[in-house]
Amino acid sequence: MLDDLNELKTFRAILAEGSLSAAARRLGVTLAVVSKRLATLESRVGIRLIHRTTRALSPTDEGVRLLADVMQALEALEGAEGRLAGARTEPAGTLRVSAPIAFGRRFVAPVLGQLAGRYPRLAVTLELDDRVVDLVGEGLDVAIRIGALADSSAMMRKLANNRRILVAAPAYLDHFGRPATPEAVKAHTFLRYGTLMEPWRLHGHNGATANLTAFARLQVDDGDVAHGWARDGLGIMLKSEVDVAEDIAAGRLERVLPDWDGGEAPIVALYPSAQHLSLKVRILLDELADHIDAALNANP
Repeated sequence: MLDDLNELKTFRAILAEGSLSAAARRLGVTLAVVSKRLATLESRVGIRLIHRTTRALSPTDEGVRLLADVMQALEALEGAEGRLAGARTEPAGTLRVSAPIAFGRRFVAPVLGQLAGRYPRLAVTLELDDRVVDLVGEGLDVAIRIGALADSSAMMRKLANNRRILVAAPAYLDHFGRPATPEAVKAHTFLRYGTLMEPWRLHGHNGATANLTAFARLQVDDGDVAHGWARDGLGIMLKSEVDVAEDIAAGRLERVLPDWDGGEAPIVALYPSAQHLSLKVRILLDELADHIDAALNANP
């Protein structure tokens, strides 16, 4: 019977931290204690829960399934304990968040910093990565992504509507002209980021579409670099509206082809389960939604 909370908390900590030694530091116990608790848990259930090598560890299929149940159960118990202690309105514990690199720097990190300053019992771990993450396997509370993702194992909340739009610096457009049609844009310099080279597909009024396949003279694998190039007047960039709203409001960037956009790309939050959604996650999602809304509304 899985009735030892220390064993279950240790199991969760091992997979969240990625090693037994890191889990020991997090829990404030010795490595020997962590090893013993894991061995006892595996002995109790009669199956191996974690693959261990000299370089890394990862959950077995049974470990992944158990972790989902353990996280839900511990979250419920910790939430109940917090309420009994009078912490109904104050989040506590560690909030583990994943977000895309550029968006995470600009929006998620400031909100998490504010929450950490406001709530002294809250700890924060932020992972900035553009890859698709495994919420349960990596012990994450929330993953923020741009564009709706099909993930049957996760719940989703849309934080904000968002579109991809064409932008350039006013100085660039003053010098090279402001194109009035998608066909006219093809004569301009494009700024691309990422490794994919599909055409930019634009959507206009009444279902009109257009593909921009012009050669990109400047290309980079980092969105912030492309963003800087656009502000420096080096060409036209296709970027999420939320990323460029502040620059447009300040006059550093200007919308190109205002009647066309690159399609919807909503800002969404993924989390493992809607049941027993913790206070720390609810507060983060509410604060982040307000922060994004303020940025989008700054654009006249």
